[in-house]
Amino acid sequence: QVQLVESGGGLVQPGGSLRLSCDASGVTSSSYTMAWFRQAPGKERDFIALMHLTGVMTLYADSVKGRFTISRDNAKNMVYLQMNSLKPEDTAVYYCAGKRYSGSTTYSDYPYWGQGTQVTVSS
Repeated sequence: QVQLVESGGGLVQPGGSLRLSCDASGVTSSSYTMAWFRQAPGKERDFIALMHLTGVMTLYADSVKGRFTISRDNAKNMVYLQMNSLKPEDTAVYYCAGKRYSGSTTYSDYPYWGQGTQVTVSS
C-alpha cells in the first residue's frame, strides 16, 4: 500500500529556500512517477515538477524552472523538492503525488497523494 507523507514546509522570506520531503512508503518499484503539485487558496491544484524514479525523466512547470529541483533517494523511498529564490506567489499547500508508469501534469491522473505541507513566503 502506497502512503505519502510530506514534510519541510514553513514560513520563509522572499528569496529564501526550503526543501520539502516526501516519504513514499510502499513505492517499491522504479516504475513509479513521483510529482509535486501545489494549491493556493481559491485556486486549482497546479503541477510543479515530476520525476520518473528511474531518473530518466524530469519535468518542471515554467513558473518554477531554474528555481526548484526534484530529486529522489530510491534506497530511502524519499522524494525531495528543493525550492530556491522563493517568491510570495509560491505560497501554497504543496502535495506529493505518485502514479505507476508514465508521468502526467494532470493532478487527476495521480491515485496516490500526501496530506500536504504549507509553504508561506512572506516578509
